[in-house]
Amino acid sequence: MSTSGTFYITTPIYYVNDVPHIGHAYTTVAADVLARYWRLRGREVFFLTGLDEHGQKVQQAAAKAGIDPQMHCDKLAPQFENLWRKLNISNDAFIRTTDAQHKNVVQRYLQELFDKQLIYKADYSGWYCTFDERFWTEKDVADSVCPDCKRPVEKLSEHNYFFKMGQYQDQLIDHIKKHDRFIRPESRRNEVLGFLQTQKLSDLSISRPKSRLSWGIELPFDTDYVTYVWFDALVNYVSALEYLPREKSVGHDFWPANVHLVGKDILTTHAVYWSTMLMALNLPLPETIFAHGWWTVDGEKMSKSRGNVVDPNKMADEFGVDAFRYFLLREVPFGQDGDFSQAAMVTSINGDLANGIGNLLSRTLTMIERFTDRTIPASGPPALPELEEKIARAATQLPATLEHGFNALAFRDNLQAIGELVSLCDEYIDKAAPWKLAKNPGDAPKLKTVLNHSAQALRLLAVSLHPFMPQTMEQLARQLGYRVDFSKTLPASAYEWDSPVADLPIAKGTPLFPRIEIAASDTVGIDLKENAKIEKKESSKQGAKPVSDTLATPEPTPAAATQTSTPTAQATPAAAPAPVSPLQISIDDFMKVQLKAAKILSAERVPKSEKLIKLQVSLGTEQRQIVAGIGKKYDPDALVGKTIVIVANLKPAKLMGIESQGMVLAAGDTDVRGLLTIQEEVDPGTKVK
Repeated sequence: MSTSGTFYITTPIYYVNDVPHIGHAYTTVAADVLARYWRLRGREVFFLTGLDEHGQKVQQAAAKAGIDPQMHCDKLAPQFENLWRKLNISNDAFIRTTDAQHKNVVQRYLQELFDKQLIYKADYSGWYCTFDERFWTEKDVADSVCPDCKRPVEKLSEHNYFFKMGQYQDQLIDHIKKHDRFIRPESRRNEVLGFLQTQKLSDLSISRPKSRLSWGIELPFDTDYVTYVWFDALVNYVSALEYLPREKSVGHDFWPANVHLVGKDILTTHAVYWSTMLMALNLPLPETIFAHGWWTVDGEKMSKSRGNVVDPNKMADEFGVDAFRYFLLREVPFGQDGDFSQAAMVTSINGDLANGIGNLLSRTLTMIERFTDRTIPASGPPALPELEEKIARAATQLPATLEHGFNALAFRDNLQAIGELVSLCDEYIDKAAPWKLAKNPGDAPKLKTVLNHSAQALRLLAVSLHPFMPQTMEQLARQLGYRVDFSKTLPASAYEWDSPVADLPIAKGTPLFPRIEIAASDTVGIDLKENAKIEKKESSKQGAKPVSDTLATPEPTPAAATQTSTPTAQATPAAAPAPVSPLQISIDDFMKVQLKAAKILSAERVPKSEKLIKLQVSLGTEQRQIVAGIGKKYDPDALVGKTIVIVANLKPAKLMGIESQGMVLAAGDTDVRGLLTIQEEVDPGTKVK
């Protein structure tokens, strides 16, 4: 795709009777990310979403409520419009199929096809599903239930009008074979081709008699009938361009659409019904119809009866709009099915966001505040040439990687590439140790290089992540002092690694992504005995119950039991209710202790305590919070990036009111003299033997 010209992106028009759920949010957020990216790259974007408001279910629901169908639709439409505002969706238009202008376009196309003798009237008998508003043939139906939704069907015989869809079968097969990007992902393309190549495509019933259904668009050539809801709904993609763009180019300047985003359950209607309709109308077919997967919830199919429908309003309120947007596109490759759980979202927010880019910003701005008077310094001589070259190479390649990913709708791949740059920057800061460079005046030029490179990376991250998390990245840019108007096309320099940031005055603000605290009942038991002693001493002034009074013997974890030798390092100095004799213990007793490698992601001092430091550590599959009594020995900034050893199966306890979820191992008799660290590259969560 070019970074010039137009870009037309659509979502399905959602059924007005539905309650907005995670599936609606997923499609619409994905479309919004694409729209935002291409706007920033200079394309004239038209982003359409809206509502399908006709059909039998709407008519029945309105009758049950005792109101007019239009009034029923008017009451329900705001639930979608309000959600899109909450999720910061930047759609250019919101179409409703009850719009008078849309009705006119549908009737015009119906008349055109009728005049071409591509619509004819015939008797029809078949099984009808009211829920899907669809006829099924005898061979499709077993036990009088719909093969799609499993609801009861009824046998109907009536006169209807049919569109000669079947005569376009070979033409459609040929188009799919010649255009690899037409139906995506490839697995869906193969499904549609397999269907078309193994069975005869029948004609499509495109009307319903008013005697059975009156709520719809009247056929222009027979006022006793209304249009089949799918013929009506699909035309929205073209009708909207005639009357909704307002300030944008009008007519068909945006057609054909670049991307129709749909769920896999409505792929056939788009790939077959819509495509043949366009062929009959002599209109170009869309460039891409992309069918994404479904979401399950904690491994189960989402349904009202199970009570597990995920409310995107609630998720946005509880976890933050941008964090929710990020999770939707980071959790699974776009196109595949995904499983939603709040635990997974908390892990994503705490790991990728709070401990990732949020911590990188906080560390960088804190050091700029402390060492260069709140101003990003100019770069000096290399501090770590090899790593700086590695960062520059990754940052230079990132814009092309992102463009390729957005062309492929590979949202997760793009977020992973961005995450790799964050990880490189964390490693850079850890190894360069700017807090040490600041202690030696002769290292001041290198210190400036480290801070400048970190700020450069953050500027590029703000640009790269803006389509995914627009509000938060604008906040990041403000804190960094980077003045940019994200409502306009960005200059090419915005995507260049060496775009200058020197002399920008920073304005450090609140954390981008506050960590989400997990209830103790949701965590594996952990704590520091040394911190229990500190807690007893420092919290007794407030009348708090000492943690040491609540500590229990760790529960055995048989799955982790491994024969090990006694470590030479001690746990951080421990206190117990009574002195413990230095008796020998059996290997069985020691096997109860679960030791694991943990990487420190962030570190900060606990207010009002000279010893306690709050750590966020990674165990590979999970993140934990540990409060350690190592503050007299270590500066928090010097700890980030270290791989340490923790006792991972102690029960949780609160120290100075902060939950601690592990025991850090350190050497020292009365005072901590050194942490037990692992020199080689070891994956977080690895057992220590």
